[in-house]
Amino acid sequence: MNEKTEIQILVVGAGMVAHRFVESLLSRAEDGIHITVVGDEARDPYDRVALTSYFSGASPDDLTLDRSVFDDERVTLIPGERVTRIDRRAQTVHTRAERVIGYDTLVLATGSYAARVAVDGADLPGCFVYRTLDDVQSLRRFVQLRSAELARPLRGAVIGGGLLGLEAAGALQGLDVECTVVQSSDRLMSAQLDLAGGSMLRRLIEARGISVRTESRTTRLDPDESGAVTALEFQDGSFHRADVVIFTVGVRPRDELARNAQLEVHARGGVLIDDRCRTSDPAILAIGEVANFDGRSVGLVAPGYAMAEVAATLLLGDDATFPGYDESAKLKLSGVDVASFGDALAQTQNALDVVYADPVAGVYKKLVLSDDAQTLLGGILVGDASAYGSLRPLVGARLGADPVAYLMPEGGVEAPSGELPDAAVVCSCSNVTAGRIRQAVHAEGCMDAAAVKSCTKAGATCGSCVLMVKKVVAQELTKLGQTVSNALCEHFDMSRRQLFDAVRVSELTTFSAVIERFGRGRGCDICKPALASILSVLVGAHVLDGENATLQDTNDHVMANMQKDGTYSVVPRMPGGEVTPAGLVVIGQVAEDFGLYTKLTGGQRIDMFGARLEQLPQIWQRLVDAGFESGQAYGKSLRTVKSCVGSTWCRYGVLDSVGMAVRLELRYRGLRAPHKLKIGVSGCARECAEARGKDVGVIATETGWNMYVGGNGGFTPRHAELFATDLSDEQLIQAIDRFFMYYIRTADRLQRTAPWCQELEGGLAGLKEVILEDSLGICADLDAAMARHVDNYEDEWAATLRDPQKLQRFQSFVNAAETPDPSLAYVASRGQMRPATAQERERGGVMIAGTTLEVRR
Repeated sequence: MNEKTEIQILVVGAGMVAHRFVESLLSRAEDGIHITVVGDEARDPYDRVALTSYFSGASPDDLTLDRSVFDDERVTLIPGERVTRIDRRAQTVHTRAERVIGYDTLVLATGSYAARVAVDGADLPGCFVYRTLDDVQSLRRFVQLRSAELARPLRGAVIGGGLLGLEAAGALQGLDVECTVVQSSDRLMSAQLDLAGGSMLRRLIEARGISVRTESRTTRLDPDESGAVTALEFQDGSFHRADVVIFTVGVRPRDELARNAQLEVHARGGVLIDDRCRTSDPAILAIGEVANFDGRSVGLVAPGYAMAEVAATLLLGDDATFPGYDESAKLKLSGVDVASFGDALAQTQNALDVVYADPVAGVYKKLVLSDDAQTLLGGILVGDASAYGSLRPLVGARLGADPVAYLMPEGGVEAPSGELPDAAVVCSCSNVTAGRIRQAVHAEGCMDAAAVKSCTKAGATCGSCVLMVKKVVAQELTKLGQTVSNALCEHFDMSRRQLFDAVRVSELTTFSAVIERFGRGRGCDICKPALASILSVLVGAHVLDGENATLQDTNDHVMANMQKDGTYSVVPRMPGGEVTPAGLVVIGQVAEDFGLYTKLTGGQRIDMFGARLEQLPQIWQRLVDAGFESGQAYGKSLRTVKSCVGSTWCRYGVLDSVGMAVRLELRYRGLRAPHKLKIGVSGCARECAEARGKDVGVIATETGWNMYVGGNGGFTPRHAELFATDLSDEQLIQAIDRFFMYYIRTADRLQRTAPWCQELEGGLAGLKEVILEDSLGICADLDAAMARHVDNYEDEWAATLRDPQKLQRFQSFVNAAETPDPSLAYVASRGQMRPATAQERERGGVMIAGTTLEVRR
């Protein structure tokens, strides 16, 4: 050993954490070390976090981590080799191939293995775990062969409703397998979400076409005649048909090497380590999921990366300590936005909750605060996790503002935009602080987020922090006087405006074609809905056609607004608030026949609440037959044109406001935009239609129409500003045409017209020059674009009813299209049915969906 010229470091395990350890050590070590990495998978280390992307087109090569790490002459990688024994006295390991490898320091990074439910039938053909590339490749092969053999779509079940279970369900759905998630607890993602958040997540998952069973314990898996799995039996005696089953019930540390070598191991699994990743043998370290710190082993990559950095620092002769587990998590499932961070379940003594819930939009947000409501402890975001990147780095810090500001939706109270403290962790996966990012910009010359990502690894793993990384980089570049990128997201370097123009000029018609030519990767929950909006304007295809269906937000998936109990609202269009007595009779009869709660909205329409998913086509068939269209209350589009009765009836009215409102609504119906649009038309200066609170306000005068722009209600109401006066009918319509089309082409993602007008170069005066004076020479193009929209308009629900394939998504349960969801319960209130509260459910006497039980009043 004295003759050695190099320190021999042996890493057992070749996963993501081992890769990070080697990468970190090489980047800081001088000559004089040699690292041997032994992995039992016959391939290079790959990104296990992105495993689900394999089902959306990613190849094994796409998932492979940076291979250059193992091209370094100081590293030897031995793949496809399993270590069978550690000889601590001789400081060697033995492999299955009878290889003996010596070490000065041994690093255990063996990770964990996927567990299965301990029941009969768990090993039947058709049963899989979801852990490795081999697992997902085997799963896909089985589905392809089995579906061909049975000559029908397969039925699938995922046992375990955590993060991985929901991703696995999305993978099955991507393979055209009808999928049900089976969860033993009372809610999905029970380790990260409270009951309210879990309930909202369930509705989002079911809206995506995935069924959910909670409080269901699997007791047995049954085989068919061929011996393959065919059904699950549950503790309550019920069963569920399934041709393929995936177990995602947790992981267990692969600590058998440590146990056999008589290292200290926790009773529940995992090699015991101290805060410097040292085991009971000073020559052996343990990092990642195999390690047990403070009595726990955690199956997340972020703490594994933190351990890898600590271990590398220790071997370099410096000191570092593992800070403990950061269990922040963000679900990676298209169309379902969920995140949890810090003390999300409010286990800190005297913790306070601040909750924002929007059942209509399917959004639930909660911040957990210290007892003085000053320090952020954690949070839950369901339906809209856009604030995750901003909030997670603030855990443990004083918010410095009203907590409500961080929860409001786009267009509401603006969250403070101050700088993060240097110590705030921006990227939890790689433990990169705001200070480290600033150092990369100022000292290492990183001029954009991509360079910072390459330099610091911030955003290189799960990607949930990319927006915050961009924000910190932008702040520092501004200080340096540099131009700041306005890229839409990490997949597109263009802004939304630039991307709109690129798609328009290239005439591309699908998301995959656009990202192949102008972007990279597979897209995210930022760029996909943004591209869906752009393509709807430029291509005009149905929101559920082809790829479009996978790009939409939750409500657009079923063309209805999800409510707090998982049902949906139905809002037929009533242009200008006008409806005939015959139309009212139809709406009343539909509401009565389906037991819907009815309410007049502020937009002068009738909203019918409580429609179950499988009832939507039946309801809309009757409405369409009666001449109604979709009111698009679910879309980022024109919602309503509100009007007073104007000169038709009112003695003060000077112009026909109802006629103009109807004309405008029929013209702009179905117009998709960066955000929702509203118009108001008042027949005189008394302003009964509240036109100046709308994106476009129209007020009649003795000499024509006055047009106002840039107003909105919400949490930060803003009056519209006078844009043009004394317009004729045709002049008014032309001005609105151009205003809307210019906004659609140039606004940022989810930007309302009010802030857009404020941020335009030249302000309102500059906007007038563009719209009224054609200063940019684009008015003819804007006019033509609006004409194409008007000519190509087709009611989304009418088109859906003609398409059997689109109608398949409107089922509560994939195997029983007409079966109502038994979790829906109602009580009578003021002559109508409304959702029962939790207390009312406990008292009993509620009406269950699909039954005729007497209701307790």
